[in-house]
Amino acid sequence: MRKGISIGKLSKQASLRIAGLMSGTSADGVDVAIIDFSNTLKVLAFDTYPYPPSVSKAISKLFSNEKTQVSDICHLNFVIGEVFADAVLKLCRKSRISINSIDLISSHGQTIYHNPKGSRFGRILLRSTLQIGEPCVIARRTGKTVVADFRPADIAAGGQGAPLVPYADYLLFSHKKKNRIVQNIGGIANLTWLKASAGIKDVLAFDTGPGNMIIDHIAQLITKDRYRYDVDGRIAAKGKVDTSLLEKLMQHKFLKRRPPKSTGREEFGAAFSNRLYNTAAKAGLKPADIIATVTAFTARSIIAAYRCFLPLLPDEVILCGGGAKNKTLVKMLKEQIKPAKVLLTDDFGINADAKEAISFAILAGETIRGIPNNIPSATGAKTPVVLGKIIPGKI
Repeated sequence: MRKGISIGKLSKQASLRIAGLMSGTSADGVDVAIIDFSNTLKVLAFDTYPYPPSVSKAISKLFSNEKTQVSDICHLNFVIGEVFADAVLKLCRKSRISINSIDLISSHGQTIYHNPKGSRFGRILLRSTLQIGEPCVIARRTGKTVVADFRPADIAAGGQGAPLVPYADYLLFSHKKKNRIVQNIGGIANLTWLKASAGIKDVLAFDTGPGNMIIDHIAQLITKDRYRYDVDGRIAAKGKVDTSLLEKLMQHKFLKRRPPKSTGREEFGAAFSNRLYNTAAKAGLKPADIIATVTAFTARSIIAAYRCFLPLLPDEVILCGGGAKNKTLVKMLKEQIKPAKVLLTDDFGINADAKEAISFAILAGETIRGIPNNIPSATGAKTPVVLGKIIPGKI
């Protein structure tokens, strides 16, 4: 039996070794990062472990409301807990880092539904969110204290439960003289605005709209599942952007909504992508042209958010997430944001794929110390709160 460290002792440690677990809206696998976190950050190991095909298929089923059963959600909650725990143990073995040296595990879980606009309960408008991946299973399998389920505390405080990574962005990328945007392009794209010399209360952050989600879905449709995404943006590079369709896409209500705001599959998932694809195909667009157009939609919606909702344009844009590898998308962004410099988090020593897992590891480190780690200016929460639920490991 692996012996854990009490929560009281963990809260007083000057340095923590934390394993961060993250699976985003793309739901393609588990990102695992192991860091040493104190006044400085050192990334020790990172890898991504794809979901087993049966698990991936089951998660996709949950995204279709008409096909979802409560029993499926219940079962998959524990399945994903096992998958997450296994991912930590695999990375420890691969990197030769003893599981006994890990102080804490941070798990964002797998989002299956996020409702930032809210629904009525009597006279009250209640926002809600649901992430699965049972943290008690992770704690039991690894013997380590787990911090998980970060979004609900912010929602309970009146926020949207997203975005949460801006806290880590501020610690890692704020600069005294440069205005920066940290632009994550996962399934959904989101930004963190870091004004030069600004304090944490001045940070702005919000979802800009679709990231890879629509591109990935349509790539699967046109390749009949041979590819899960447009590798390096190669398909888009062969196509021509249909300006008429692009203009229609840019009229989406979410893009006009003022921050704080967040979104997900509920607005830009399979149903939206299928309608878009069918409309484009009926209009006679070639498959490569459709991919080129939705890639342009992601790029343009990101830049439109900068111009509409930020106090001024950035000196530097720092990219992370899977979209940072899409060469066609990055080229479009560079062309539209000149003369700002476009960089990767890799240029700062942080793997662009690992950045969100690292961010949630940082959040867990602050949680265990009782430090508020949401940013109300980003989420709309009424007050700062300590995020997450703490599950003790084996004692």
